[in-house]
Amino acid sequence: MPKKKTIYDLQQMKRKGEKVTWITSYDAPTAALAEAAGLDMLLVGDSLGMCVMGLEGTVPVTMEQCLHHTRAVRTGAPNTFVIGDMPFMSYQASVEDAVRNAGRFLKEAGADAIKLEGGVRVTRQIHAIAEAGIVVFGHIGLTPQSSGQLGGFKAQGRTVEAARHVIKDAMAVEAAGAHCLLVEAVSPEVTALIHKHLTIPVYSIGAGPDVDGQLLIVSDLLGLFQAFTPKFVKKYAHLAEEMKRAFGEYCSEVRSGAFPGPEHVYNMVEGEADKLGELEQEIWAS
Repeated sequence: MPKKKTIYDLQQMKRKGEKVTWITSYDAPTAALAEAAGLDMLLVGDSLGMCVMGLEGTVPVTMEQCLHHTRAVRTGAPNTFVIGDMPFMSYQASVEDAVRNAGRFLKEAGADAIKLEGGVRVTRQIHAIAEAGIVVFGHIGLTPQSSGQLGGFKAQGRTVEAARHVIKDAMAVEAAGAHCLLVEAVSPEVTALIHKHLTIPVYSIGAGPDVDGQLLIVSDLLGLFQAFTPKFVKKYAHLAEEMKRAFGEYCSEVRSGAFPGPEHVYNMVEGEADKLGELEQEIWAS
């Protein structure tokens, strides 16, 4: 069985220059396969709103939904570091809400850490959650929960002035006590600067290679999500096409009578089928 990573292990990997691999996961079977493949971490992202529930964004996702899926992932991957993603309005309203809801991920779903979006504007929440003894992952750059303020799902840090804001967010997250930082859809030149100057592990999702590890959405990696494909995604499989082929073949065989065949049924014990006539008379003739 693999040994579950700890925050100490992640810090050691940064010092040694060892890259951390993580993906999102939303269910036990996927989590089990990820653990068997040797993934270091799993994020139960609020991206489940789009990847699982078919929503247009992450804003409608609730705490209960995130906890439900985090429990499933923990069940499937008991020996993998699991991060619960705090959904919209689970931490923005007050510091008390933030600490309480962060704690629920550990107490009710078995998560090892939480992630929350935002830089300067959520430093009070980050500090309070970390002070409560919970491992905190910050998330800056393209933050989907506040994409409306960003003008949509757009890359960040592409001008010097924009880079200034991203860098200040990164510095604020570290100063507030976050243990790790995820940078999303930020120009790689800016991400490299952040990585150079921060002491905590810095990870990328669409923010370039000069970091301590990479995250991808599992539905993108496997070629399952069909609505759109971000530029930073590499599809390592094309399962949507394979699933459609399998579904189509199943439909065809059922309609033609080819499925189920003799090999797919449980026949009665030898000699017992001959007695069915008497049973029929007994039940339906009375």
